[in-house]
Amino acid sequence: MTEGLERTPLTRDFFDRPVLDVAPDLLGRILVRTTPDGPIELRLTEVEAYAGEADPGSHAFRGRTPRNSVMYGPPGHAYVYFTYGMWHCLNLVCGPEGRAGGVLLRAGEIQVGAELTRVRRTSARSDKELAKGPARLATALDIDRALDGTDAIAHPGNALHLLHGTPPPRDRVRNGPRTGVGGDGATHPWRFWIDGDPTVSPYRTHVPRRRAT
Repeated sequence: MTEGLERTPLTRDFFDRPVLDVAPDLLGRILVRTTPDGPIELRLTEVEAYAGEADPGSHAFRGRTPRNSVMYGPPGHAYVYFTYGMWHCLNLVCGPEGRAGGVLLRAGEIQVGAELTRVRRTSARSDKELAKGPARLATALDIDRALDGTDAIAHPGNALHLLHGTPPPRDRVRNGPRTGVGGDGATHPWRFWIDGDPTVSPYRTHVPRRRAT
């Protein structure tokens, strides 16, 4: 594969497909985060698919709300949510406009701008841990709700866009249950990762949150 193809931006058509087609196809792609201090480039190594109103694990399972409205918009936009009162998570909207769907970006390898991410991820013991998990990924890339709805298709001045990168061989792509998803969506094998990559996060089963007494 030529370097020119690796640096080719992904188009909206890439995201205007069923979420279960897009999710594994995102592995090996390069997410570029443009910041005032310089660019950060992350090679995606782990993702999870969420199929909107047909998926009990999706934020859109019970329909459209102000929080999840971006998921119903044009494909190729960022859906950013805040969770547990502490962390942000970054998703990419997939499928046709009007039908919710998205891919959670769970982990990746920082290839450019590691020095910019280390100041946000001071607890990382090595660069392999800078974006090892969805909250860590968002923290490393300085992602918050201000970027919710951002177009992630390459345009001048965009905060986010994706490049073709180098997809892994098919025999290195694995899939299994999503991390931390309970209920009827617990067994959906919609988490995809590059086998053997050290930046992939550990799998964790769903643990119900206990109410304070």
